[in-house]
Amino acid sequence: MQYTMEYEQTWDLDVLFPGGSKSGKFQAYLKDAEANIENLASSVDAFNPHNAIKLVDIVKQLETTMKKLREAFAFISCLSAQDVKDKDAGLLVAKRSALGAKMSSVQTELNQKIASIDDKMWQELLQNDSLQELAFILKEKRESARELLSAEQEVLINDLAVDGYQAWGQMYDTIVGKMTIELEENGEVNSYSVGQASNKLNSPDRNIRKYVFEQLGRAWSTNSELFGQTLNHLAGFRLQKYKHREWENVLKEPLAINRMKQETLDAMWTAITNSKEYFVKFLAKKAQLLGLEKLSIYDIGAPLSKSVKTSSYTEGANFIVKHFREFSPKMADFAQMAFEKRWIEAEDRAGKRPGGFCTSFPDSEQTRVFMTYSGTTSNISTLAHELGHAYHQHVMNDIHGLNQGYAMNVAETASTFAEMIVADASVKSAQSKEEKLALLEDKIQRSIAFFMNIHARFLFETRFYEERKSGVVSVDRLNELMVEAQKEAYGNALAEYDPTFWASKLHFHITGTPFYNFPYTFGFLFSLGIYAHAMDKGGSFEDDYISLID
Repeated sequence: MQYTMEYEQTWDLDVLFPGGSKSGKFQAYLKDAEANIENLASSVDAFNPHNAIKLVDIVKQLETTMKKLREAFAFISCLSAQDVKDKDAGLLVAKRSALGAKMSSVQTELNQKIASIDDKMWQELLQNDSLQELAFILKEKRESARELLSAEQEVLINDLAVDGYQAWGQMYDTIVGKMTIELEENGEVNSYSVGQASNKLNSPDRNIRKYVFEQLGRAWSTNSELFGQTLNHLAGFRLQKYKHREWENVLKEPLAINRMKQETLDAMWTAITNSKEYFVKFLAKKAQLLGLEKLSIYDIGAPLSKSVKTSSYTEGANFIVKHFREFSPKMADFAQMAFEKRWIEAEDRAGKRPGGFCTSFPDSEQTRVFMTYSGTTSNISTLAHELGHAYHQHVMNDIHGLNQGYAMNVAETASTFAEMIVADASVKSAQSKEEKLALLEDKIQRSIAFFMNIHARFLFETRFYEERKSGVVSVDRLNELMVEAQKEAYGNALAEYDPTFWASKLHFHITGTPFYNFPYTFGFLFSLGIYAHAMDKGGSFEDDYISLID
């Protein structure tokens, strides 16, 4: 009998910095990172654009400092996610905001000085052996700096953002971390975290789905005034910043972050909107199969079968590795290493933040994946999705740190491609007609998510920002905007919607990336093309894929 290794569901952070949020080694590392920022600030302050060759040395300093900060910030993210009640981790989150603001100010001053370099000198500078590979990113910094206010004003914005912007995102995380969902099960009342309770929305029993949805809705409604404050003030800060920069389009920043044009975004949503009828028909057919006149929003992810297949964490891991290998042995080897070295936090327990993410430790050349695994097919897809992100970073470890700042839509391409491999493999490995139907339906749900759910988020956010320009938007109006967006995005195909989705979806309250919605849809569409290319090329695909994401 062949021995199969059982993978642990908790990650190993001690190999990076032993002692968790009280780690002395991490405190020393953080202190070094802060010293690096100060040294870089001094170099940038002394940098004379008329003696631009000094930029070579500054770029080296910048790469080292950025790697250290990304390493430190990733560790803090892991600490705060694994235990929302860790007070020391909470203090580190505040420290992260302060250091992030300081680093942003240094980069702002550097970019402004880069923008002032004489054009002839600039072209000569880009021919320098040390800077040639950075030509694209340096040009981007030079061009974007010309869209900003003066260095002094931008530094002031960064400083004020610590308590006037980042703090609202931290407040949101704190409130969600304290939330518990009480569910009555088999005569007992059990307390769950938001993430644990949300996993129960995949139950084959509609009564359970409806009950959990209602309990979650009550919890979000109870805190809606608080979440209304966080959302309004986050948006208000951004809008004030845009106003002073004379940016009229609220999408200017997110489009720049994704290196996209407005025309591309418009074309994408137009194409999707014109094809919605097929997905509306699918939702109607699913309602029929479930014996319903119309689906409610908590039915979209419902399995078609009353008996739902679940897989242990190890089974799910082995399934991912096996099917990654069919497309890319290197990606499979990486995933197996991640499972063996405990780079993944998947345990289903209370006290964790909801959702999933992948974060990179560029100084250690490691990554960590966070999620809550309860054994569903959807969980396996999520795990594959995050491992796609992790592999993306892995193949970039050998390139210059400044060139590792890939756009979010490209990041979501790598993750959705990995997710697609597993979803397709699940269908092909089905043992019965009933199982195959259920898995095909699960696969189509991904299209529903990217073409309808994400579209609803985008519609809500754009309309909310327009109304926010005239003042604070009330909770009642936020609920209305959310339902209106969902009705439009789902083609009025549902009987019941989720008015408090704006409160429950973390992405609306993230401070790092505004409009973190459309990159998912772009990445999904791009990954469909990559997957088709992979199917055509077969074994020779791997190197092409690495070249694409590297």
